[in-house]
Amino acid sequence: MATRQSTTEAVITSDERVAEGRRDERSGGIGASFAHIASRISEVLGSAWAFLVAALVILLWAITGPVFGFSDTWQLVINTGTTIVTFLMVFVIQNTQNRDSKATQLKLDELLRAVDDARMTFIGAEDEDEEQLNEQKEEFEAEKADDAEQVGEAEA
Repeated sequence: MATRQSTTEAVITSDERVAEGRRDERSGGIGASFAHIASRISEVLGSAWAFLVAALVILLWAITGPVFGFSDTWQLVINTGTTIVTFLMVFVIQNTQNRDSKATQLKLDELLRAVDDARMTFIGAEDEDEEQLNEQKEEFEAEKADDAEQVGEAEA
């Protein structure tokens, strides 16, 4: 059975994570700059206009194929361009998803703190190892089965 964290410890852990996130944002530096740039890039490149521009570039490239005799250089241009864009976008997308995930976890932690009957042991669960998560899942499923059984008995 997993050891349970006290309510106070869970709240402190959550508060520390919130403060840590705010320190990272205020500290500036390359991390904050990259986060700002990545956010802007994902907003711009996730738009319909960006898709339209990309489609037009591909169309223009395809149309110029006969002009360049479908040469190796013509093919290399699109291959190199798409490889570079893909490589850079991996980091932008991962950064954006990491920030979104952190924000979601903080919001969920806040909801757990606000609900009186919520178990505070779930605050910070995303930082636990796989074994701890599996133990908590098994406990939760056992409780869910008990609740379903009680509801069945109450309806009978």
